[in-house]
Amino acid sequence: MSGNLLRVQVAFAYADEQLVLSVDVPGGSTMRDAIEHSGIIEKHPEIDLDTMRIGVFGKLRELDAPVQEGDRVEIYRPLKADPKQARRERAARSAKRDAAAG
Repeated sequence: MSGNLLRVQVAFAYADEQLVLSVDVPGGSTMRDAIEHSGIIEKHPEIDLDTMRIGVFGKLRELDAPVQEGDRVEIYRPLKADPKQARRERAARSAKRDAAAG
């Protein structure tokens, strides 16, 4: 790791609350380094980096990917439902309503 510091954010969201922590990490730090340096795992032990995905501004990244100045390292909770399946179910319900109405 080089001597220059990078300012990044580490973010995690519950259904009703979003946590965003600013942290300075040495140049060459990884996503995992930034998360660990932020202290978020100690404060929220339910965060499991072995099962949760991470990304930067909505784009998936690996834990060993380097961070860059201004990155927002996001820790994603597991989805409660498959988005494609939920979309199909909504479409089926809508079609059923339309058929009943018409």
